[in-house]
This record gives sequence, structure tokens and C-alpha cells, in this order.
Amino acid sequence: MGPKKVPYILTHDARTIRYPDPHIKTNDTIKLDIATGKIEEHIKFDTGNIVMITGGHNLGRVGIIQSRERHPGSFDIVHVKDASGHTFATRLAYVFVIGKGQKSWVSLPAGKGIRLSVAEERDRRLAGKTA
Repeated sequence: MGPKKVPYILTHDARTIRYPDPHIKTNDTIKLDIATGKIEEHIKFDTGNIVMITGGHNLGRVGIIQSRERHPGSFDIVHVKDASGHTFATRLAYVFVIGKGQKSWVSLPAGKGIRLSVAEERDRRLAGKTA
């Protein structure tokens, strides 16, 4: 709530939107029409939605939310499973929902957000040199 009890939300790019849909909660993602400044759609922060990691050791990885652990007085932890089947955990603050279910709202980077092991990365680079 803002001054005079006006509800508002803040976005990652520092926009303030007054009188949003009351169903939008913290950590949800909105699709904003830049020309009008109106919210077109929103995605809930729920299990099963596709996310991108925006900080920490897993920066740039993409996966599906498996579960969320709440830790009162500390950082909440989100467990994510990527497309190659690897599961990892990260802080809630580093998780950004980019799509509903398996369908992403944004185009993904070349590696589709999958982290390769050191051996897999070496093999990929060697295959590129010989080709």
C-alpha cells in the first residue's frame, strides 16, 4: 500500500504500477504493454512454471520449479530441475518466472539455460575445433 492506501506493485526495472490486479502477488511475473502501461497478463510463482536464475552460482540456468522451502528468519530456497534432468537449489530472490508450464514467454539463450559439466564442455569445444 502506498500513500492514501493506494495499492501498487514495483517491477524489476523500477516501474511503479498503481491499482494492479489484486491476484498479483510477490514474485509473480507480469506482461506489460509498454505503450499503454497496462498489465496484459501475469504468471503466478507456482510449482511447474519455467524459471530463469538471475543470480548466484546458478546464474543463467533455466528450469522448472519443483518445490519451495520456507525458512522463517532466513532465505527461502527453491528447487529447480533443468531440461537435462539435473536438479539444483537456489535462493528465492534469484528466481524469475519466465513462462507458464513448459512454454516460455521469452526467447532462451543458445544453450537453453543448461549448464554443462567440465567434461561435456571440453568435448563440445573439441568437436567445434575438428569440425
